[in-house]
Amino acid sequence: MTSRIGIVGGGALGMTLALRLREQGHEVVVLEGARTAGGLAASQQIAGYTWDRFYHVILQSDRDLLALLRDLGVGEPHWGVTRTGFYTDGVLYSLSTSLEFLAFPPLSLIDKMRLAGTIVYASRVKNWRPLEKIPVADWLRKLSGKRTFERIWLPLLKSKLGENYRIASAAFIWAIIARMYAARRSGLKREQFGYVEGGYATVLARFEKHLEQKGIELRTGAPVTAVRDSGTEAEVTFADGTSARFDRVILTIAANRIPSLVPQLSHAEHERLGRVVYQGVLCASLLMKKPLASFYVTNITDSWVPFTGVIEMTTLVDKKQFGGNSLVYLPRYLAQDDPFWKAPDDEVRETFLAALERMYPDFTRADVIEFRIARARDVLAVSTLDYSETTLPPVRTSLANIFVVNSAQIESGTLNLNETVGLANRQAAVLAPFLDAPERAAAHV
Repeated sequence: MTSRIGIVGGGALGMTLALRLREQGHEVVVLEGARTAGGLAASQQIAGYTWDRFYHVILQSDRDLLALLRDLGVGEPHWGVTRTGFYTDGVLYSLSTSLEFLAFPPLSLIDKMRLAGTIVYASRVKNWRPLEKIPVADWLRKLSGKRTFERIWLPLLKSKLGENYRIASAAFIWAIIARMYAARRSGLKREQFGYVEGGYATVLARFEKHLEQKGIELRTGAPVTAVRDSGTEAEVTFADGTSARFDRVILTIAANRIPSLVPQLSHAEHERLGRVVYQGVLCASLLMKKPLASFYVTNITDSWVPFTGVIEMTTLVDKKQFGGNSLVYLPRYLAQDDPFWKAPDDEVRETFLAALERMYPDFTRADVIEFRIARARDVLAVSTLDYSETTLPPVRTSLANIFVVNSAQIESGTLNLNETVGLANRQAAVLAPFLDAPERAAAHV
């Protein structure tokens, strides 16, 4: 009673979903348009070293991801304590301990108490659904006060969402706080982060081998241009004009790409998919001869800085991975209509390096061994008001043989690999009654 299933999209979500459906007994083929699988988790070469294109970190609370790594036979992550920086009013502060937080000049003692209270309160919220009805700015302003909101929260919201913060619900910031708070150890409350030896290149190589061993076919370099439901099966058409037929097709691609791919969907379905607001990211990777500072992440509140944070990966990852050099990421999160998407690489490089010179007096361009830029437009589905009721794409479509499982269905979380793996695990169970051979599946409708 098993089916032949095609999964469109070979990122971590599609690959994990393929594994779970294979465990249910189905024949599974993963179709990835890019030359390599992995999506946002894919790696790059930088000055001859291989590491992630976009920055990733593992938390000890990432149960779904850690379980997958064990299933794949990947070694235990390397764990380390990291420090946090805060760049505000042209000054770089350490904000890694309770004492440093108490001494943080930009906020008064009362402001700090309200900020800490907001974080503790958010970490204890279990039912997040009511937060979907509250604008994030209103919620944070009420809990933390006007000054703390203006000085801390608003710059951080804008750095992640741009002007889309105006349409985001309080569930957005709750998800971030809840995940980070869960990662802190008791006692000193120090952050414990982890990484896999060799980065996600190691994970993806092992993942591909594991899929092959399980009998799952992974086709890369196979961009899909159309998906059609014939009533008895689903047909996938590729960019080269060829096609393939499956009993069921599952789309793991961004919601805004689905309407043009599947015109058979109803007008109401096209409208709902179109409501998903995506935030993208332009991320620079710098391999440098020496570090900028000693913080894993530096949050930035000064609006003149052209990137939205500084992530010094080698404050966590052993520098031996990069020949003793330092790896730094400079992300800039962008709305779909942001003109910065069109900035050529040379302009991005000049703008970013000039900002580093202003922020870090000891930084010189001679320290930069290589500067690379990666762009991804459909990264984060913004948690807009009433998202789960009005916007979240359902798994089932009006077409009997076409389904949707994508990151826009992470209704109460922010996008990260643990949420992605967890989503695949949950939706595989949801899909189970509808993926059997046609005769048996009909009984569930």
